[in-house]
Amino acid sequence: MEKKLGEIFFEVNERKHPELPVLSIQQGIGTVFRDISERRISYDKANINAYKVIEPGDFIIHLRSFEGGLECSKHKGISSPAYKILRSNCIDSAAFKDYFRSYNFIEGKLAAAVTGIRDGKNIDMPTFWSLKINIPSLPEQKKIAAFFTLLDRRIQKQRQFVERLKTYKRGVSEAIFERRLNFSSLLATEWKKYKLGQIGEFYNGLSGKSREDFGNGNCKFITYMNVYKNIIADESLCESVKIRKEEEQNSVKYGDVLFTQSSETLEEVGYTSVWTHSSQPYLNSFCFGYRFYDSVMTNPIFIAHYMRSNYIRKAIMKEGQGATRVNLSAERLKNLNIFLPDINGQNKIAEFLSRLENRIHKEESVLEKMSTEKSSFLQKMFI
Repeated sequence: MEKKLGEIFFEVNERKHPELPVLSIQQGIGTVFRDISERRISYDKANINAYKVIEPGDFIIHLRSFEGGLECSKHKGISSPAYKILRSNCIDSAAFKDYFRSYNFIEGKLAAAVTGIRDGKNIDMPTFWSLKINIPSLPEQKKIAAFFTLLDRRIQKQRQFVERLKTYKRGVSEAIFERRLNFSSLLATEWKKYKLGQIGEFYNGLSGKSREDFGNGNCKFITYMNVYKNIIADESLCESVKIRKEEEQNSVKYGDVLFTQSSETLEEVGYTSVWTHSSQPYLNSFCFGYRFYDSVMTNPIFIAHYMRSNYIRKAIMKEGQGATRVNLSAERLKNLNIFLPDINGQNKIAEFLSRLENRIHKEESVLEKMSTEKSSFLQKMFI
């Protein structure tokens, strides 16, 4: 049965309940108690009597911030008078909460009630109330709610499993790289101390290039974001650059370590990535590279994990300099101390961490598939 939103919802404007907890409305989440919200949004205590009462199952929309659709409340409390509180006596909120955040509703229905452009967009309430959606019978809604509740539980359980795997990997990685975990199956020898400047050399990225050289050239280069986001640089994300025959530019080789050399914050400077491919692209101008003199003394996969470890990240951050923008110089990193087991120990650690990484990717794929299936179900319902 098709009904107008004005027939499904009525607006609630109950106020003057300062004893109730203040709720924050978060896109994709719904309501969160303001006092425990990570966002710690401030509110006007002097105007608290004007805050609107929200009951569990109510839907909430902000007329100027509606890109995420309607949010469903999980709690009883009060929130800013800027929100419209919508209540219904004919729908099961658990059956519709995901639909009102779906692309089908936001673009297929709600967009018709949007007026204005850019920052001036707003919801025209008379048009909003006239929008029509399909409403199944209440028994059918109960079945839909039960189905999506079960699906959400499975998705949440899978998400928690993925997070536990990541937490375990972080913990065991730090224990290995800080040399607190010294079991014989991984480490056959003592770790030896080296300075980067003693066992390898740094080189610069591209220089003397103009904007016109990028985008359609005859060669490939590794972008800043490729280095920043990946502990192992992704060959498929390399972009084109024009390199002339007379140019002398440094190319990246298998096993090289790549560093980001500038960032707005100290925490993000000096992120590393390792090149593990046979191709020899160039490196962007905002990074520099490092090459071991003896390529057989290191396992690139081990180095990739080691250089992103919390232990090494702290050491690299100490070398960052600058106030408004933090910069890192290769010269300062020459004295950076690293500890390495022999190649057999590195191989075992690399294999162990790679198995963990592969398991995480496998479980993330399962999670992504479950989320995709849920989106597919939502697209087929209420049409």
